[in-house]
Amino acid sequence: MGLEMRDRCERCGDGLVDGGPAFICSHECTFCEGCAGEMERVCPNCGGELVRRPRREAT
Repeated sequence: MGLEMRDRCERCGDGLVDGGPAFICSHECTFCEGCAGEMERVCPNCGGELVRRPRREAT
């Protein structure tokens, strides 16, 4: 079971590029780099830490 690689920021709705910067919590809430920074890297949904989402190799 892998991560669901969401393509939009849950806060502002901006698109997220495959392999580009995005931040997730342990529940896979997903945010763009700008929103994650504005929220001080804390998920507004669960209070968990937002960390850089891992990149996947192109298929």
